[in-house]
Amino acid sequence: EEVGGRLEFLETQIGDLTQARKTPGDTLKTIEEESERLFVKTFDEVRANFQRIFRQLFGGGKADVKLAEGEPDLEAGVEISARPPGREMLPIGLLSGGQRTMTALALLFAVFEARPSPFCVLDEVDAALDDANIQRFLVMLDQFRETTQFIVGTHNKGSMARCESLYGVTMQTKGVSRQVSVELDEVDGFVPQASGSAKT
Repeated sequence: EEVGGRLEFLETQIGDLTQARKTPGDTLKTIEEESERLFVKTFDEVRANFQRIFRQLFGGGKADVKLAEGEPDLEAGVEISARPPGREMLPIGLLSGGQRTMTALALLFAVFEARPSPFCVLDEVDAALDDANIQRFLVMLDQFRETTQFIVGTHNKGSMARCESLYGVTMQTKGVSRQVSVELDEVDGFVPQASGSAKT
């Protein structure tokens, strides 16, 4: 009778442990299924945005972003291909430096359109761009400035001319760095000739 009671107690414990083990497994499965559903939904949205923004940035052409085949969606690699106007469809690695930059920016802006962020830091993203592509890049930035504040690290004169505030570091005395900042909408007040409003 004592051994039977002990057996019943142990069987109850085993049942509890089996159930406890099953519950996290079911929860994990539910989380994975929901994560995959949300990922695929967002990926499809980003893909559609990317195709449209690429055409806008390049003035035509075609681009696509796909998940690598034969792998689970949450673990699959991402394949980016692009065909700028006048070129054949190529993997992003075979494009020129400027074309790679513009393609990457199109993907970045596609993500921002799907999932806006209040801040974005872009460091020297315009370094490989020519003047025409700089203007396209700046037009695209303007379209996102209502929802996102951009901080752009750049040496490009065109990019600097279009900003609202300009911060730089100068070294007037050797070995001593000093920060300089300019509110560009106040430039007329202290350098009137900068915008041609100087009195003659």
